[in-house]
Amino acid sequence: MSFLDWAVLAGTLLFIVAYGIWKTRNTKSLEGYLKGNSDTKWWGIGISIMATQASAITFLSTPGQAYSDGMRFVQFYFGLPIAMIVLSVTFIPIFYRLKVYTAYEFLESRFDLKTRSLAAILFLVQRGLAAGITIYAPSIILSALLGLNLTLTNIIIGLLVIAYTVSGGTKAVTQTQKHQMAVMMGGMVIAGAMVISMLPKEVNFIDALHIAGKMDRLNIVTFDFDFDDRYNFWSGITASFFLFMSYFGTDQSQVQRYLTGKSIAESRLGLIMNGLLKIPMQFIILLIGVMVFVFYQFVQPPVFFNQVALDNAKNSEYKEEIGRLEGKYTQLFEEKKDVLVEMTHAIENKEEDKVSALKSKAQNLLLSSEKVRNDVKKIVKKSNPNAETNDKDYVFMSYVMDHLPVGLIGLLFAVMFSAAMSSTASELNALSSTTTVDLYKRVLKKNSSDRHYLLSSKWFTFLWGALAILFATYASLFENLIQAVNLLGSIFYGTILGIFVVAFYVKYIKGNAVFLAAVLAEACVVYIHFVNASDTAVWWLKMGYLWYNVVGCGLVVLFGLITQWLIDKFFSEKS
Repeated sequence: MSFLDWAVLAGTLLFIVAYGIWKTRNTKSLEGYLKGNSDTKWWGIGISIMATQASAITFLSTPGQAYSDGMRFVQFYFGLPIAMIVLSVTFIPIFYRLKVYTAYEFLESRFDLKTRSLAAILFLVQRGLAAGITIYAPSIILSALLGLNLTLTNIIIGLLVIAYTVSGGTKAVTQTQKHQMAVMMGGMVIAGAMVISMLPKEVNFIDALHIAGKMDRLNIVTFDFDFDDRYNFWSGITASFFLFMSYFGTDQSQVQRYLTGKSIAESRLGLIMNGLLKIPMQFIILLIGVMVFVFYQFVQPPVFFNQVALDNAKNSEYKEEIGRLEGKYTQLFEEKKDVLVEMTHAIENKEEDKVSALKSKAQNLLLSSEKVRNDVKKIVKKSNPNAETNDKDYVFMSYVMDHLPVGLIGLLFAVMFSAAMSSTASELNALSSTTTVDLYKRVLKKNSSDRHYLLSSKWFTFLWGALAILFATYASLFENLIQAVNLLGSIFYGTILGIFVVAFYVKYIKGNAVFLAAVLAEACVVYIHFVNASDTAVWWLKMGYLWYNVVGCGLVVLFGLITQWLIDKFFSEKS
């Protein structure tokens, strides 16, 4: 990058950190540190909720997802508005009435201490690991693109977040997220406008949409029902609904965002704002990825988007083989480009038969190009068995590095770093709150001063930050970054949600029964995941990971009913 890009990147990040520290310099109580004095307005809550969910993984991975698989990922969010309404009606009033610091405090009043502690520990395990991925996932991409050491990149992101999160707690997170969200969405909109402006003169935006549609990149809604399909209408409206119910209703990193509201009404409006704006936001990011795909139909893309891994393979004994494949890739690109230009003219002239024939030809050439790319990936893997050959997550930032003007490159990198910092700060803040309130204050040290717990919260924030950096340093990349976080959440969220569903809606089930049910349900979900991962699952166990949320929640309720019935039967017979 140029000096100007580095200046834009560094200046943006340092301003956000300094602003967060300065704005919250007078936070001197546990109430202020963990709940921001409960004075946040609805739009601030909405922005904070969206910024927490929109990590760097969203902005790195989502455009690449659209580039390779089209728009159908947007269906993942179809259950979100429904979840926001249910949470606004049911969860928020109870949390406010009990004046809780964390979501898990409610569970002790409904069940017992061990159930509260179990839910808190499940959250800490899941979110503690996720915090590491939230740092590591963008670091591995950004370090490769910027030529930085991976460990150094992990440490830079981690320390920047720790600085203002330790200093100001929840209020610092909320204040900085307003600026981070402005940088994130502003940068992405500018990038989208740039990619459209860089299309060939004969291809306007409408033509680009036609091309994307003919190349199967505008497959927004699919109604085919398939348990093994991660993204269709049915999984989005049902399985994702359970995921979002758990994420926004029981995950402290989100609950803490709306517990800062001035009133129930403000918190409800913040959640509804998120429900209304999240789908359009994801749609825009996916559309930017589709436009990058169309751009690369007229400007030749790299045969492999992870340039560092490709260069390493070229410096090996496979140099000539890669050169031959690159030549073939160029030839296929030129043929496909000519076909698409011809197809654009045919679309404008409404020559449907010709469009259909050219569409088929273009799709066949695209398939041939993908086969060449897969051959290159195999060579990259042979030259370095530890190389990551899934290059979806490199697509968007490779476009930024190769084609955007000086200054904008630094801004887009600031988008990625800001997103990583935003979501990580919320996670560390929530991990600290849960550790302090649900374990340290409730179990280990019950009667200390407010100042003691305030200092403890700061130390726990620092320790969780250090652990996240440590985990990020030694973590290995999943198939796809955005899928990694959703998978990790799905393994734990269903069980946690099941505990809360029982707490709110199944009064028959008591503490001992729900505790045992949660342990059994979590064991079943983990077993199902590992069976699926080994490809040995029988048909009724084979499912996309989003369905783990439904299974986990359902099993807690089912096991809870059975266990409570057995307990009642045992004691009635004994008496």
